[in-house]
Amino acid sequence: MKISAIGASLAVVVASVASADVTYTFTNQTWEGFDFSTAFGAGTLTGSITAVKANATLNDSVGYTYADDLCIYVAYNPIALGGLLQAGGFSNLQATQKYSWANGGSSAPGTVVSSTRFLTTAISMAANPNAIVYVGNGYGAAGVSGTWTGTITLVGVELAPVPAPGAVALLGLAGAIGGRRRRA
Repeated sequence: MKISAIGASLAVVVASVASADVTYTFTNQTWEGFDFSTAFGAGTLTGSITAVKANATLNDSVGYTYADDLCIYVAYNPIALGGLLQAGGFSNLQATQKYSWANGGSSAPGTVVSSTRFLTTAISMAANPNAIVYVGNGYGAAGVSGTWTGTITLVGVELAPVPAPGAVALLGLAGAIGGRRRRA
């Protein structure tokens, strides 16, 4: 009986690790047309993006920026047309995969965009180590801006582990000791 309970608990832990997600949070963030911020830099994510989620409120709009113009764009540096993924945004960034949010089609302050889009083809971060995840305003007209508060979640990826400074020092010490042995 105890073994079954331990096995079931372990299965839950393994399942939760296997479906890791990362979330980018922003508060009163203003982006002009085609203005993006780096949410996750190159090499900072592991796994494969299988879905993207938006859960945000448009606080202010200039020039008819809609809530659903909140955009996730996965591309390379420098940012340019033809990235791997565009979710949200009126203007077409010519990404390999492009998705619109299911709601948020208004420029009225207080409009919510809350939507999940499952990717047709998962984006492997191992196969695209230089890919950057950008978040911003996917409406490219001049003189427009939107201010949002909320989150963007990438499903299926997690932050890449960063070695602790002590671990790096230990590796250096191990190398020094190993080097001494070979010389002796």
